[in-house]
Amino acid sequence: MATPTVAPLTFQRAPNLPRNCTFDQHDWEILSQYWHPVAFASDIADKPFRTQLLDESLVVFRSHGALVAARDVCPHRGAPLSQGWVENGNLVCPYHGLSYGADGKCNHIPSQEGGPIPDRLCLTTYAAQEAYGLVWVSLGGGAQPLPDFPAWNTEGFQQILPPSIDIKASAGRQTEGFIDVAHFAWIHHHSFADRGNPVVPSYTVERCGNGMRAEYVSTVSNFPKSMQHRAPDGFLWRRIFEVDVPFFARLTVQFPEGGRLAILNAASPVSARLTRLFVPIARNFDKDLPLDDVYAFNRQVFEEDRAIVELQCPEDLPIDRAAEAPILADRSSGAYRRALAEIGLGQHYVR
Repeated sequence: MATPTVAPLTFQRAPNLPRNCTFDQHDWEILSQYWHPVAFASDIADKPFRTQLLDESLVVFRSHGALVAARDVCPHRGAPLSQGWVENGNLVCPYHGLSYGADGKCNHIPSQEGGPIPDRLCLTTYAAQEAYGLVWVSLGGGAQPLPDFPAWNTEGFQQILPPSIDIKASAGRQTEGFIDVAHFAWIHHHSFADRGNPVVPSYTVERCGNGMRAEYVSTVSNFPKSMQHRAPDGFLWRRIFEVDVPFFARLTVQFPEGGRLAILNAASPVSARLTRLFVPIARNFDKDLPLDDVYAFNRQVFEEDRAIVELQCPEDLPIDRAAEAPILADRSSGAYRRALAEIGLGQHYVR
C-alpha cells in the first residue's frame, strides 16, 4: 500500500503579516489556511471578546446570532474594537462610536448624521464557526476542513469542556507531546502512570488523510491514581491516536466494561512561543460524577506536560528528524513530523 501524502497548500500571499509576527512569513501563510480554536462558544455572548491567533489580535462578537471574527483595530483611528460594545447587532468602536455590522462595513458615524461613509471604513473579517463547544477561526479563508471529532455528537456520550491551558511553547511541541507514549511513566507518574511500568510495547502507525493514526495497547491504566482499583487485573488499555496537521490530535481510550473516552487536543498557536490548549472531552461512562473531578484530573495531566514542554530545546519542533535522535517508541512522532513537512512547513517554522 502506497504511503499517502498531503499536497502542499496553494494560497494567495497575505498582504500584511501581523505586527511583530514571530512566525516565518511562508509558514505563517500555511498555518493561516487552517482552522484554529480561539475561544469557548460560551465566551461570545453580549460583549465583544478579544483573543489572538498567529500573532493577529482578534475581536469576536455575535451579530443577531451570527458569529463574526475581525481584526481588533478600528480602521478609522486604530482603536481596539474589543473595548467597545455590541448594540443592535453592530460592533461599536469605543473611541468615536462608529458602528460595524456583521459584514464588517461601517453603517453609522454619530458625528456626521446622514453624511457619506467611506468604503475604507470596513473591518478585516475572517472565517469563523462553532464546533465542539469552541469558536474556530481561519485567517486564510477556511478552505481546509475542520478537525473531525465524531464522539462529541455521538448519542450516549457526555460533552465536557475543561478550562483552556496556556503553554509557553510551540503548538508543534505540545501536539507531539500529546501523542508520545514513552513519556507516560516519567511525566505522568503522579497522575495515572507508573515508573515501574516504562516499557512501550511495539505499536502500529499509519499515515492517513491529513496526518497519521497510531494504535497502542499496554497495561498502563488511564484511571486517575485514586481510581485505579476499578481496572480489572490484566486489563489491556487500547489507545488510538489520530492526528490532523497542523496541531490537532484525537485520543480514544477503551475503558473496562465498554467505556470509551475521547479527547480532542486542539493546540491553538497564539504566537510561535505561546499555545492555548483546548481539550473537549466526550465519554460514555461516569456521567453522574462531578465535573470538577474531571477538570482537576485534566489540569493535573496537562500541567505535568506543560512543565517539561516549556523547557524543551530548541523551542520549535524540528521537522527534520535528523535534528534530534529518535528511539523506537517515536514512531508516531516521526509520522507527525513527516506530515508537517508535506504541507510545506519549513524545518524551523518560527523566526
